[in-house]
Amino acid sequence: MRDTERSPVSQLSDDLLVEIISRVPYKSTRCCKCVSARWRDLVSHPDHRKKLSLSTLAGIFYQTFRGERFPAMLCGYQSVSGNWCTSMDCSLSFLPKCKRVNMYLLDSCNGLLLCLCWNQPSDVNGFGYVVCNPVTEKWVALPATTSSSKGHAGKKKLGVYSSKTGVWTHGVVWDNPLSVSRFPRSIFFNRMLHFSSDNNLVVAIDVEGNHRVIRGPMPDSARGVPNVYLSRGQLHLANGSVSELSIWALEDFSSENWTLKHSVSHLQLLGTEYSMFAGNYRVISIHPEHNVIFIVCEQLYMLSGPSLTKLMSYEMDSRELRFICDLEWGCRTPYLPYVPLLSEPLADGQ
Repeated sequence: MRDTERSPVSQLSDDLLVEIISRVPYKSTRCCKCVSARWRDLVSHPDHRKKLSLSTLAGIFYQTFRGERFPAMLCGYQSVSGNWCTSMDCSLSFLPKCKRVNMYLLDSCNGLLLCLCWNQPSDVNGFGYVVCNPVTEKWVALPATTSSSKGHAGKKKLGVYSSKTGVWTHGVVWDNPLSVSRFPRSIFFNRMLHFSSDNNLVVAIDVEGNHRVIRGPMPDSARGVPNVYLSRGQLHLANGSVSELSIWALEDFSSENWTLKHSVSHLQLLGTEYSMFAGNYRVISIHPEHNVIFIVCEQLYMLSGPSLTKLMSYEMDSRELRFICDLEWGCRTPYLPYVPLLSEPLADGQ
C-alpha cells in the first residue's frame, strides 16, 4: 500500500489505519514506518504501541557461571533469529556491577527481564529484584518481599508490586493443595499470570486476586510438571513422557478444551545423530508466531572436556530438527525466550 494523496489509503482515519497495521507481524510493522511520514508517526506514537504487534522472538537468555576460582553468576544470551535486534546489551553491562555479578535470572515478559540480585553471598538481607530492558538499558530496582518465595503445599501468596507506591501487596492467598516450584516459568496472558503445577493443573491469577485452576490434558499418572508457553495467541503445554513429546494448545479458554497439536517420539525428534540425548533434553520455548519449538540437549558427564549443552529448534510442520549452537560451559536453567521491547520506558525512568 502507498499512502499518497491519490491513494485510497490516504483517506483512512488514523484509528482505522492503526487497526489495520496492528494485524500484521512485527517485522512488517517496522517496514510500515518507511511508507510515509504519517505512517512512521502513527507506528511510533506512544498511544499506539500497545495496539501494534510485539517484535518477534530474538533469542534466549540463560544463566551461566563464569570464572575459575570464584565463579560469578551472570547471564548469557544466544540469538535464534539472525541477530536482527543488534541494539541490545546482552551482558546487561548497564546494571551496576554489584547487581550484575550476583544475579539470578527469574523470568522474562513483554521485553523485560526479572532478576534476583544480592550484594554478598553471606548477606541474607541484601536480596532484591531488578526489572530491566536490555534494548533501552532502562532498569528499576525492587525491594525484596517480606515473605518467603519458596513454594510448598499449603497456603500460597502472590506478591504484586506497584511502581506507583513502591511497595508490595499480596494480591491473593489461597489454600489449594498445589505444589509449585520455587521459581516457576510463567506466562502473562489475558491480564492473568499463568503457571503450571503438579496434579496436571495450570493456575491463572490476576492482580486483583482472582484465580482459576485449569485441568491439563495429560493423565493424572503423567510424571513431572509440563511447561506452559504462549504461541499464536494460545496457551500451550509441552509434556515429555517416557517415550514421546506432546504439544497441546488451549484453543477455547472458556471451555478448557485442550487440543493435541503435535506428538513425536524421542527417537524421531532427535534422530540417530542425537539419540544420546533422549533422556536429557527439555523444551525451553515455543515460538510466539510459528510452529517451532526450542530445546536444549544436555550431556552432563563426558570422558574428556567439559559438559555439553546444545541448543536446537524443531519445526513441527516439517518435523525437521535444526542444530543452532553449542552453548557455553557453565550454562544452566532458566532458559528465557526474549521478545524485545524497543521503546517502552520503565515506570521510574531510570
